[in-house]
Amino acid sequence: MSLGPALVSIMRQGSYLIASVHTALDDGQMVRFRTDLIEQIGRYRSRGVIIDVAALDVLDSFGSRTLGTIAEMARLRGAVTVIVGIQPDVAFAMVELGMGVGAVPTALDLEEGLELLDRRVGDARGDRSAGPRR
Repeated sequence: MSLGPALVSIMRQGSYLIASVHTALDDGQMVRFRTDLIEQIGRYRSRGVIIDVAALDVLDSFGSRTLGTIAEMARLRGAVTVIVGIQPDVAFAMVELGMGVGAVPTALDLEEGLELLDRRVGDARGDRSAGPRR
């Protein structure tokens, strides 16, 4: 099974990966997304990952758990993960249902997500001053 460009796109920006989820993924597609993203973190030696879920109007418990798992796997591979773009209705439903993404940092949008990564891991592109990586 392949995740075509209509479902998810993963692009590299310096030492960061930006993964945009364009539509709701079934469980199998979510697992494939996780596998592809973790593999690319190693291939590109990424220090940060942004997962943009702005296009999603629903996020089920499996999807929420998988995002948390991705963040933990990325951390073990040396990358910080930030989830951006959680829609208000999605956030409300997640809270009401007791779902979450664990301790994964979140940001309103891609711009704030990049700023958060820059503060957490430093910016390999050199356009911002950041402290050492921890």
